[in-house]
Amino acid sequence: MAIKKVWIEEGCIADGICNDVCPDVFGLNDDGEAFVEDGADYDANEDDIKEAAEQCPVEIIRFEES
Repeated sequence: MAIKKVWIEEGCIADGICNDVCPDVFGLNDDGEAFVEDGADYDANEDDIKEAAEQCPVEIIRFEES
């Protein structure tokens, strides 16, 4: 199944793990909180997106597969 949507729920603690694991999809704002990059290639980064979601200490990274 391919990932068709990625989002981050409220509660980011600005640890930067998602950006370390998958910088092509997850960026960090000025406060260090994560966001999903516009136009990110989910297909090319599928494994890293899943890894970032698993590594997130507050479990707020979500993705939807088709």
